[in-house]
Amino acid sequence: MLKVENVSVSYGPFLAVNNASMHVNAGETIGLAGTNGAGKTTLFAAIAGQLTATSGSISFNGQDILHQPTYKRAGIGLCRTFQIPREFGKLSVLENLLVAAQDRSQENMLTAWLRRGTMKDTTTQRTAQADQILDTLGITHVRDLPASQLSGGQKKLLELARVLMQQPTLILLDEPFAGVNPVRIGEMMDIFRRLKEQGIALLIVEHHLQALKSLCSRLYVMDQGVVIAEGDPDNVLNSTIVQEAYMGGVI
Repeated sequence: MLKVENVSVSYGPFLAVNNASMHVNAGETIGLAGTNGAGKTTLFAAIAGQLTATSGSISFNGQDILHQPTYKRAGIGLCRTFQIPREFGKLSVLENLLVAAQDRSQENMLTAWLRRGTMKDTTTQRTAQADQILDTLGITHVRDLPASQLSGGQKKLLELARVLMQQPTLILLDEPFAGVNPVRIGEMMDIFRRLKEQGIALLIVEHHLQALKSLCSRLYVMDQGVVIAEGDPDNVLNSTIVQEAYMGGVI
């Protein structure tokens, strides 16, 4: 589904990602780990389209996306969340989801006016879709609250809900457990497992290694911009090179 080959990303003279390669198969849950500054978030942003790779290739379902803008990547099913949620605080939770809905009709002000009946039907369909997603994520009870009133964990789920409105086939999750209490982490892990059951692939950047071991079929580890290990999570985390990267072999 996703194929990253020999990708490098530079910030001026600084090489943040050096010749990185990885792949994600349809329906897989894959982890991407590494210490702070390892380059994983930079690689993540290059895959999603926020940064442009200096060299290499990125393809999604056989389509070259290296030079496609972020919204084009989202339109073909490649979406991401952010470590710090970026909700529309003054809008309700439901309104946040409706804003994020995939626009397949090229809607604009003129078409909305001329096709008011169609737009009303579309809004009804999108609301039903949003309610189903909120139920799946267990946050229906905050549906009509302003997004600014949500807890940190609820905002993470809201951001995931907005991504699901795009009907993605692969979601890039940027540190979904950061700043989330242990109970909420367990709930989120159950949600990620259900998404996998629905056939949605996940690529997770995360420092919570035990969660990655539990969720992922394969794990990549980066250090100083280089992918240093890939494979079964237990084998990867027990490897000497990975333990050395994690400061003296303590994981």
